[in-house]
Amino acid sequence: MSSDYLYFILTETPERPRHISPGRICFISGFNFRSKLRDSPTKLPVVFMDTRTSLSYEIEMSCMTELSADEAELLQALSGDAERLRWFRDEAALHTAVGLTVGSPVTVEEGAQLLRGIIRYIGRLTRPNYPEPITGRFFGIELQGDDKGKGNTDGTLNYETFFTCKKDCGIFVPFSRVRPVVPISPSPPAQPEREELLPGDRVTYFIKNYYRLGMVVDVKEKGGEQLVRISTDTDENGKTGGEVEISIQCVVKGEVPTEADSTDVNTSPLEPNAGDLGLSVNSMVELALASGNSYGIIRWIGMLPGRQETMAGLELEDEKGVSDGTFKNERFFECPPKRALFVKLSSCRPDSRFQYLSASHSEMMSKHEDPEGDSGHSAVTLDAFPPVSTEQIQVLVGRMKGIQGHCNSCYMDAALFSLFSCSSALDSMLFKTTEPQDAPIQHTLLHDIVNPLRSKGFVEARHIMKLRQQLQNHGYSRSFTTDEKDPEEFLIVIMHHILALEPLLKLSAGGKVQESYCYQIFLDQNHSLVLPTVQQLLEHSFHSAGLKLAEVPSCLMLQMPRFGKKFKMFDKIIPSLELDITDLLSEGPQQCMLCGNLAQEECTDCFKDTAFSQTGFKIFCKTCSAQVHAHPQRRFHQPAPLDIPAGYLSRGSPHTLTRDKLELFAVLCIETSHYVSFIKYGPNSQDWLFFDSMADRQGEIDGFNIPEVHTCPEVGMYLEMSPAELANQVPRDMKGVAKRLFCDAYMYLYQSSSMCLYR
Repeated sequence: MSSDYLYFILTETPERPRHISPGRICFISGFNFRSKLRDSPTKLPVVFMDTRTSLSYEIEMSCMTELSADEAELLQALSGDAERLRWFRDEAALHTAVGLTVGSPVTVEEGAQLLRGIIRYIGRLTRPNYPEPITGRFFGIELQGDDKGKGNTDGTLNYETFFTCKKDCGIFVPFSRVRPVVPISPSPPAQPEREELLPGDRVTYFIKNYYRLGMVVDVKEKGGEQLVRISTDTDENGKTGGEVEISIQCVVKGEVPTEADSTDVNTSPLEPNAGDLGLSVNSMVELALASGNSYGIIRWIGMLPGRQETMAGLELEDEKGVSDGTFKNERFFECPPKRALFVKLSSCRPDSRFQYLSASHSEMMSKHEDPEGDSGHSAVTLDAFPPVSTEQIQVLVGRMKGIQGHCNSCYMDAALFSLFSCSSALDSMLFKTTEPQDAPIQHTLLHDIVNPLRSKGFVEARHIMKLRQQLQNHGYSRSFTTDEKDPEEFLIVIMHHILALEPLLKLSAGGKVQESYCYQIFLDQNHSLVLPTVQQLLEHSFHSAGLKLAEVPSCLMLQMPRFGKKFKMFDKIIPSLELDITDLLSEGPQQCMLCGNLAQEECTDCFKDTAFSQTGFKIFCKTCSAQVHAHPQRRFHQPAPLDIPAGYLSRGSPHTLTRDKLELFAVLCIETSHYVSFIKYGPNSQDWLFFDSMADRQGEIDGFNIPEVHTCPEVGMYLEMSPAELANQVPRDMKGVAKRLFCDAYMYLYQSSSMCLYR
């Protein structure tokens, strides 16, 4: 994906936006770049990294220097713009870092020490945040000699293993802290280390042109070669039992089916619904391995030469597989490395974790299920259920309520529950005309998720997995069914790429209108906010970027200012139950903030002048503007005329003006990589719901998650506090789940009750 883009580093502060510092990396698609080159441009429309928005800015080419994709990834791993710019100017260090390979001996700066080690991993530690095509490239180092034990990892970070070493013998660092022990040579990269084999491991071994299965008994070195002693399932003559001792080069950890000598494998998939259990491609299944039950999704069904049984290619939830969807150099499907496993179809069983409902519960659920025809679409007319009202809220409350989470689905669970449980702001996407190939996704969204949520208050995990599978099959991401993502990435894929929904947000910048589906709040470095409201954050962000709203949005998705999922810019953010966007609109009549008459001028220089209000846009009628700017401290301000509709000034006074406001209906929060949501379901300050799709769990690896929804009226108590009182609240002492709303907010969702009728 990163190869489709060109990358630049900002070397000078641009005219606009002023809040972006030199050292920031930006990108432009290759198509847009080539289109612009025809006009010999002096500016390029680039998108900046670390803003989590797809908004582009016209930046002077003289302010930027082009980077290779390798250089951009290395620099992106550094912690700040100033540091990034400093290391960009160190051309020798950057060139050296590009040439480092796995297996290279290096020294690592750690505090005041230089530690010796060997590079075991080079690459990302986190996946890119949409719409950014890349993320930082880090080096995983295994420390050596006397420096062993001075690290902080065993090669695992955030539950993902990048390489393997002993405890505290590994460390992850950016290139700025790594130096090669010997000069970089043009020799080919060292091969990645073979996964360690231990006694008891199930393995596949290659002998006399055949693959066979067995268990490791011992690993030893003999004559300078590592040998593996294996207890075989069947020997070379087909007899049960026995042992062999072969080179480690002929052994692969994990089980794959035995196969004939020929590589001429028939890759034609069978028709769906193969097997006595009704299993087909995309079925969720489990199978028993030596290490216990494993779970996955069928990606391919077919025949292999020399085998009478029907085989299935599985994408496993865990890294217990042996490939990325290839089998003896033939690709059958695509999945992440070590997730693919080929087994007999008869060895698979439907995933038992989703068969836990009691007979009475299942019977109750089946009464509400619409019958489905062979096409997978409902055989009856799809009537939409309205959002859950304040009076009906109990249908959503309780254990086993809401949307059931499964396999990193919390980002999708929280987003869908927030958008559709008690709001109709985006119901238009459920009914708009779609392309034939996209209709099944829209059908799943309405028939299997929104309707059950609103009518019964519960959605089974299998329906969310079905939606994830459909999105993955459309090619937007190979990891939709396995990896955690950000809510905005999922929502933009659904709204833009699948359902082609008109962008929710139209922003005016420098006379040009830009479109987007959500807005990332960013602030300049000189802001004075300590305990901000969402209203203040939005106003500051618009002021810093020189933005206005081109029209009132029907739904406004605001991402809070934070760097990644862990670092928050503010300890607490006060929810604004209403957003007054009147002064944020680029067109339309507005009121003078002093006298209330029709405003005709705006002064951005007065934005932070506390003589009028703590912050906010300052707009005046001509009389008040003249009086305000007669003050010596404001004489050099430059008020700008407002864009007032033609003919409005000629109307008689007084002018009756209506304020444009949006109402809060949901908040998505994140803590330690887990998303939850709050719903504002009624008019009172205590009318709040809290939803967690994985609130509890029954069983271990073969168990299932228990979602829960409960009321949280304690939130209202904190909303009624003064800012000073709220600032003194210790987060861990806040009642109920209120702390998560005030301290962990990730995205606020607002709606316009009037505009929703037209979108």
